Amino acid sequence: MLKIIKYVMMDILRSRLVLGYTILLFVISLTVFNLEDNSSKGLLSLLNIILFIVPLVSIIFSTIYMYNSAEFIELLVSQPVRRKTLWLGLFNGLAVSLGLAFLLGIGIPAVIFQPTAAGFTLVAAGFMLSIVFVGLAVLSTSFTRDKARGIGLSVLLWLYFSIIFDGLVLFILFQFQDYPLEKVSIVLSNLNPVDLSRILILLQLDASALMGYTGAVFKDFFGTQAGIIISLCVLLLWVWLPMWLSVRRFNHKDL
Repeated sequence: MLKIIKYVMMDILRSRLVLGYTILLFVISLTVFNLEDNSSKGLLSLLNIILFIVPLVSIIFSTIYMYNSAEFIELLVSQPVRRKTLWLGLFNGLAVSLGLAFLLGIGIPAVIFQPTAAGFTLVAAGFMLSIVFVGLAVLSTSFTRDKARGIGLSVLLWLYFSIIFDGLVLFILFQFQDYPLEKVSIVLSNLNPVDLSRILILLQLDASALMGYTGAVFKDFFGTQAGIIISLCVLLLWVWLPMWLSVRRFNHKDL
């Protein structure tokens, strides 16, 4: 597996697209922190990039890379290499490469300009989101051999977690506003890694007011040590679940 991971990482890190992605994140981060008088405002400005741009790039790039590596995958499958080992090697190679690109692009400036709990939370959340959406990309490619359908499915997954999910939650909360939905809103937030990351970052920035009337509820739960541990466990589950499902799918897939 280590040889596969090394090969994938070397192949990706030579990509001009990944290099451009890293440089773009780094330039944006430096610009944001230098334009803002308060570095905490800089973190808020980077929040939208982490919640929208990073997942989009991670899932689209990973999906395209998996389809472009179809011949390489078929070649290794014909060799005495376990399918699980091959698939996990591809996933880990993509996850480490894109995670490293994020850490170099946003992680370093964030830690330099804001070496606080909020800064480290933002970096950790962005890194986890990169890996989560790599897993979702790998999962989507395991369902169809058609490249156009696979990319379409990946874009749909990104739209759902980044935009559509929030609309559905608001609709549910509005329709049942006469009922106590505090616990329901906490459960729903755990069903979306993007929302969960947003809540954790905003709470560290003491910006719970931006989350509306549920802000106090989130602060009471996610602001505690137990809530933070549960949140991290849920994010790890979001990393593991798509990967596990994709491995099961690939093991029984007819190439």
